This record gives sequence, structure tokens and C-alpha cells, in this order.
Amino acid sequence: MSEPSPRGTYLVISETLRTRIAEGAYTEGLPSEAEIGREFGVARTTVRRALRALEESGDIATVAGVGRQVAAVARLAPYEQIMKDLQKRIREGVLPAGARLPSEAELAQTYGVARGTVRRAVRELETAGYVRAQHGVGRFVSSTH
Repeated sequence: MSEPSPRGTYLVISETLRTRIAEGAYTEGLPSEAEIGREFGVARTTVRRALRALEESGDIATVAGVGRQVAAVARLAPYEQIMKDLQKRIREGVLPAGARLPSEAELAQTYGVARGTVRRAVRELETAGYVRAQHGVGRFVSSTH
């Protein structure tokens, strides 16, 4: 079993990462917990404490399906990106009221994501009233938006 990290090591790690964030080192997202652990020679729990400190201070944000991102440039989760795009297409009339949405398979191919991701986006649109489902037929743009 390895030796425990000295008390406060997570603070040193979080400050180092904060400095790198300020320098623009993580435009594509932070390295994985395992990579950070290897770099600093610490256990994953120590890395998690450092990352939690950065999240609590608002320096980073965890984005579902994407990972940890610099908070100022945090991207939307893939399903949220699809939702936003479909909402925009509905507002602009590209998908007018009554229009049938493309199938989950078609949308998954269009956006380069799994069908489950598309399913979540469409379900959120249904909940928000943008889309209505007609069992056995498909999903259609609601006339209320």
C-alpha cells in the first residue's frame, strides 16, 4: 500500500490546476482523474478533493457526457446541444408545427451520437411541450411553440 499524501496536498494540486486554467492550458477540458493522479503521484481520492475544490470555487464544471471543463467555456452536454438545435429549428420554422421529427436513428447519425442521447433530448423537448409523441407513428412538432 502506498504512503498517504501529506495533509493539504489536494490544495497544492488545485492551485496548480487553477494556475494552468488561468494560463489557458485546458481549452479542451481537464485531464482525467487518473492522468492527474499519475502526474502528481497521488491517489484518486486526493485528485477528487482537488477537483471538488475547483468546482466549489466555480473554476471548473462537470458536464454530463463531456467531462470536467473550465467553467467559463463549459460546453453543453450532447443531449442539451441537440435540444437547443431542435428548438432553434422549431422557432425558425425549419421544423414547422405538425412536422414529423426525423427518427431517432436519423438524428443519432446526423449528430454523431448514440440513440439514447437523442432519446433523452427528444424526451426533454416533449416535457417542455415542443414535441408530442403519437404512439406507433412518430414524434411531431407541437403547435403550441
